[in-house]
Amino acid sequence: MSGALYVIGLGPGPADWMTPEASAALAEIEDLVGYGPYVSRVAPRPGLRLHASDNRVELERACAALTLAAEGRRVGIVSGGDPGVFAMAAAVVEAMEQGPPEWLALDVRVLPGVSAMQAAAARLGAPLGGDFCAISLSDNLKPWSLIERRLIAASDGDFVTSIYNPASKARPRQIYDAFAVLRACRGAETPVAFARAIGRADEAIVITTLGQADPGVADMSTLVIVGASTTRLVERPGRPPYLLTPRSCR
Repeated sequence: MSGALYVIGLGPGPADWMTPEASAALAEIEDLVGYGPYVSRVAPRPGLRLHASDNRVELERACAALTLAAEGRRVGIVSGGDPGVFAMAAAVVEAMEQGPPEWLALDVRVLPGVSAMQAAAARLGAPLGGDFCAISLSDNLKPWSLIERRLIAASDGDFVTSIYNPASKARPRQIYDAFAVLRACRGAETPVAFARAIGRADEAIVITTLGQADPGVADMSTLVIVGASTTRLVERPGRPPYLLTPRSCR
């Protein structure tokens, strides 16, 4: 039997946010490769071999999965959210590009998932109704100067900005530096939302403004959304407010 590699998006957390396509692939694979916390989200079963690894080894993880697939195994490599958004799809395709020529002929399929940005937006109403962009604050693979330039460009373009990987134990200061950049470019009343662990038991949402926001509430489980000049709060009696970025800029 020929091997195959499925790059699977697990979604933000809840099982009912995982696509039927992803669930079917998880039921078929023989090997499961991924960052430890994501692998632990998949129920073990007879015949399924687990290959958990640490963070920051995305390319090595991708090579391991491709090697198993080249040996004829049916392999799944998992990401939280969507595998194409700051996740394993890029690592797998890069590994295919750099690896043995036979990897390019493998049956490799990317199975999309609900991204953290989409999950947060659903909870918040319609913050991404107008033009938006996504920026990762992780400077493990790119210099901070480039991140800073992109934050300024997003502000100059008046994009709603979704911020991934805002802070970690190894990178506690970047979110503070990012807010310093944003505050120099955008108005203090710009709406800001911190959406943490959306869909999980410890879900928490903070809606505030750029001027009043405490960047310290963000961690690696948090998606930060910074509004555009058109983003506004919609109050709802007896319910949490919604954020709206209208499609029209008028």
